[in-house]
Amino acid sequence: MAAAEQKKSYQVVKQFKGLNTKANRTAIDETEFSWVENAQPVGYANLRVIPNSDAVTIGNSTVTFANTVTYLTSMNIGLNDYVIAFQQNGAAQYYRIQDNTFGNVAVAGTFSNSGVEATQWYNDRMLVIDPNKGMFSWDGNNTVAIGAVGVIAVTNPGSGYTTAPNVVISGPDQVGGVQANATAALVSGGSTVGSVSLVVGGTGYTNAANLTVTLSGGGGTGATAIAGIETFATGTVTVNVIDGGAGYTNSANTVVSITGGGGTSAAGTAVISGGTVTQVVMTNPGTGYTNTANLVVSISGGGATTAAKLSGVVNNQTNNAIATFSGRVWVASGRTVTYSAAGQYSDFTSVSAGAVTLTDSTLHGNIVQLLSANNFLYIFGDDSINVFSDVVVNTSGITLFTNTNVSASVGSKRPNAIFPYFRSVLFMNDYGVYALVGSTTSKISDALDGIIGNIDFSSPVYAGQVLVNDILCAAFNFRYYDAVFTKSYRYIQAVFFEKKWFITSQGNNLNYITYVPVGGKLTLFGTQNNQLYKLYANSTSSISTIVQTALMPMGDPIRTKQALKIGVEATASINSAITMTTTVDNENNSSPAYTLSSLVAWQNNYLNTIAWSNSSGANIGWGTTGYNLYKTDASQYGKYLGITVTSSNPNYVLNGFEFEHELRVRF
Repeated sequence: MAAAEQKKSYQVVKQFKGLNTKANRTAIDETEFSWVENAQPVGYANLRVIPNSDAVTIGNSTVTFANTVTYLTSMNIGLNDYVIAFQQNGAAQYYRIQDNTFGNVAVAGTFSNSGVEATQWYNDRMLVIDPNKGMFSWDGNNTVAIGAVGVIAVTNPGSGYTTAPNVVISGPDQVGGVQANATAALVSGGSTVGSVSLVVGGTGYTNAANLTVTLSGGGGTGATAIAGIETFATGTVTVNVIDGGAGYTNSANTVVSITGGGGTSAAGTAVISGGTVTQVVMTNPGTGYTNTANLVVSISGGGATTAAKLSGVVNNQTNNAIATFSGRVWVASGRTVTYSAAGQYSDFTSVSAGAVTLTDSTLHGNIVQLLSANNFLYIFGDDSINVFSDVVVNTSGITLFTNTNVSASVGSKRPNAIFPYFRSVLFMNDYGVYALVGSTTSKISDALDGIIGNIDFSSPVYAGQVLVNDILCAAFNFRYYDAVFTKSYRYIQAVFFEKKWFITSQGNNLNYITYVPVGGKLTLFGTQNNQLYKLYANSTSSISTIVQTALMPMGDPIRTKQALKIGVEATASINSAITMTTTVDNENNSSPAYTLSSLVAWQNNYLNTIAWSNSSGANIGWGTTGYNLYKTDASQYGKYLGITVTSSNPNYVLNGFEFEHELRVRF
């Protein structure tokens, strides 16, 4: 009696949920992938191959930055969008998208070789904060230091004034700088000058020796004033008055001496009122100071009966971050956030300017990043997040705002992996990706848990928004050790949308990225070996896809299955055929590779394949387009079965995976 035919069973997968590396391949859902690279799980039966990156060119030349890129960002000035690369030699260059031009922002030595951050002020300039050299402005033509005029103090009130005199401040030292201006006011009911108030701090003031303040007119004589330059440069000195002393009669003979501290050139002028020293204006903040403990500040002369007591402070905090929020500029240095006057980007001394130091124990170390989004200013530490909001100026001109801690245990030390996404803020740290919505922080990267441990966090981690296949996605770019496919380090992007993850590889050396709204569409640009690329932009060039399904129990996890056939449903574009390499996988290994193709082979009567060539002599293939079921006989045993599909063809859609198998022994 003949043995009964073994019943054949079938499995079809057409629902695509995205990547899941958290669990073993045998334990993830049958609609998930253990790896999916360069194919976007758009929806049911729609796993779409993404476009590749495309080199940005001018004429026949690829846009290449002159030196090693250390920071990539984008700005909008007027009607133009810029991609800007800061470089290891302290230079910066731009690529202007609208007219496809390339040029210089600043020459070598302008900035530090790393740690630079930038933001946009309205749409008329880029503001740069350097970790050591201070703040700069670029308006699309000139880069100038901010270098603004700071405190102005009256050193002689003069006499005989019937109206306030005119105030003239000398011009800036740098081409393209903005001249400062101020106004004077008389003592109430008197004929002497009581104060000089800064109106515009200006920019481009770099040499304190050149800075003068002149008072003229108003019917009186003798009034004089001095001013200092406000900078964020590290290694500078500020002098505080501890005790103003008594009996000072001659400001011209009062000398402030600054020694020690490891730096040079710091100088200040004492301002005397009512026989006491009321303040010291730094006419030169100096450079290279490192040690407050060794800094000695003394005062002599002036006819004092009791000498004033002064102390110096070295600014040794590096500048970490910059943002624009609520009509002003905010700069983070150490644990302190300094903010400009209302409506000003260079005035950090007027009454509505100020600073706040975070003393909360929730901030471990220094501030990492500032981000303006969703009507909040987010202050990121490596394990905390605060928000500033409700910024107002009271009747006295003082700025008030609320400071709220929204996360006391989760933050990020990856400043360029923090960005807005819809109404939330997404950020990556060394153990996952998180979303901050309102005051709630939640992890969204469980599916990436199997990847996180292989990320090289000593290399740049960047992120941004991008449209992929016209779907708004969040992309995180990092250097990753691929222990499965390439056995080497490479840069990949973990891309998120609609609660799904997939992987892209837009270049093995794609170390920096930035997003730009080009023509109303969010577009990512990135650098490889200092060359500029537009990501997800070329749908005709070859791109390597890897799709690895779950290992499926086929309805009976304790029974061995024998694979008989596999099939891949795919839709080719009108201009290309598809060739795929597939393996059938079990819980231990993979079958030999099978080639599935829509290419048609032409043969003569002797069954020899005939090659076709075009007018250039290049071989061409004949293939079918549209939907096809690509199938082959297969051989594999296992308790669990899955399939791995690889291809280099662009612009096609995977619609489903099919298995024919027979059930064999249990256990």
